[in-house]
Amino acid sequence: MSPEPSGLDTQHIKASDGRVPQARGLATRTKLLESTSALLRVRTYHEITVADIAGEAQTSTATFYQYFPDIASAALELVRIVTAEGGRLTTIVRETDWSGPSAYTGSEALASAFLSFWKEHMVVLRVLDLFLAEGDRRFYELRLRFLSEVTDEITDVAHVCRGEATPAEPRAIGAVLVSMLAHVAAHQNGMETEGIATTETQKAMAEIIHHAITGK
Repeated sequence: MSPEPSGLDTQHIKASDGRVPQARGLATRTKLLESTSALLRVRTYHEITVADIAGEAQTSTATFYQYFPDIASAALELVRIVTAEGGRLTTIVRETDWSGPSAYTGSEALASAFLSFWKEHMVVLRVLDLFLAEGDRRFYELRLRFLSEVTDEITDVAHVCRGEATPAEPRAIGAVLVSMLAHVAAHQNGMETEGIATTETQKAMAEIIHHAITGK
């Protein structure tokens, strides 16, 4: 995960004193985010200090504070960058023809995408869950925005596939399905520990996706 994905709009980025960093400053800021992410792979969030991050980035704590007022702000930026990549989940739903045989292929692709997205970004998404549990509204709004687009897409296709006779409100189908997919993806390592192969988890997810959206 690159802390500053190619093409990302950096106009919102400001140093702690309100200045907009130039190229060198952006590179330093990116290094600090990379260091934070690297430390999160080997320690829990609450075990990390500003001095740890600065040391990993080969800079000073004063430099860290030039860009972030605290570690939570750096974590928030990592979460913002990761959740901005969630559009690939929405794209799968949007580009699948749910009216025919390709609906199951799309279901498999969506299940696989959820599992791989969480596995790729598990370290940062765990921090997101931590701050959600602590009631931090900033992280809640990022997660809501992150999952609302794919929820909206599923809602739309479920409404089309099931028609007016749907036994469940399409919005409920979208919300419940996405919540389930996110929860399972977040706990896939634990399921593997319990002897459930990822292939079997993905298959079960795909069958549930297909039935929920198409009603078949």
